[in-house]
Amino acid sequence: MRTVSDMLAFAVADGMLHFELTAVYEVFAAPQLDYEVVVCGDAPVRVGRFTVEPDLPLGDLARASTVVVPSVADVDAPIDLELVQAVRAAHEAGARIVSLCTGAFVLAEAGLLDGLRATTHWAHAEVMARRYPLVEVDSDVLYVDNGQVLTSAGKAAAIDLSLHLIRCDHGAAVANTAARRLVVPPHRDGGQAQFVLAPVPSGEGHPLTELFDWVSGRLDQVITVEDLARQVNVSSRHLARLFRAVTGTTPLQWLHAQRIRRAQELLERTDDSVDQIAEASGMGTATTLRRHFHRTVGVPPDTYRRTFRPAGGG
Repeated sequence: MRTVSDMLAFAVADGMLHFELTAVYEVFAAPQLDYEVVVCGDAPVRVGRFTVEPDLPLGDLARASTVVVPSVADVDAPIDLELVQAVRAAHEAGARIVSLCTGAFVLAEAGLLDGLRATTHWAHAEVMARRYPLVEVDSDVLYVDNGQVLTSAGKAAAIDLSLHLIRCDHGAAVANTAARRLVVPPHRDGGQAQFVLAPVPSGEGHPLTELFDWVSGRLDQVITVEDLARQVNVSSRHLARLFRAVTGTTPLQWLHAQRIRRAQELLERTDDSVDQIAEASGMGTATTLRRHFHRTVGVPPDTYRRTFRPAGGG
């Protein structure tokens, strides 16, 4: 039996969604990780189309070192008062409180987010901001780590936050192993700044697929919007529309994100100097790379390398 301090408890009540609950449960319940994962609720609860049988009552949340609050299905429905009280009591007992997606509404209702920056699913961010004016709602990030209280955006961002917690608890090597087991990329956080990698369309037939491959092989070179448009054989204006539809951003912003991503990969996997990585990623100089990397990722390149590479390299 693990000690109480290892307990990671999911706080469940009727009206929650199953995706984040089951996905994150599987992340933390992996036998390679040192967590005692339990589900706390006062009775069998309806989670989406499924019924969940809790292991322990809600009152036992106060025994946990980490409490995870899954997403609620209807943010306009009254929030279970006993759930709110149990989460607040766990926080007061010193537990680290984590919300997944709209689970942030439970934390806000408990007063745990007052005066703090927090996130939730972008579709519900305005509602949360209106309902809880003391909370600084940021809908542009994957998750926010305030130390004892953490919030994440929707669906896949819950996995990102889970990997972040594993990294905090067990180090980068363990988190990267967990990510490989899940067949997802390790989330590259940077303190409070969350860097969302721009998506790349998969499959054949999309006009940008070959362009993205073309760019990937030339990140060490100067590339203009005109170069990108010419490669796809469209006007610069039409290219901007394509990028906005696929990536939600502009061609230059996407290109900048790819250069940062390349720099991250090289920092993680090679012993190249910052000058060499700046050249290979198309940033030009170490000074330019450091400025943009810190602004985007939230930490300097050297700090990032120390965080994401275990002692001894590799």
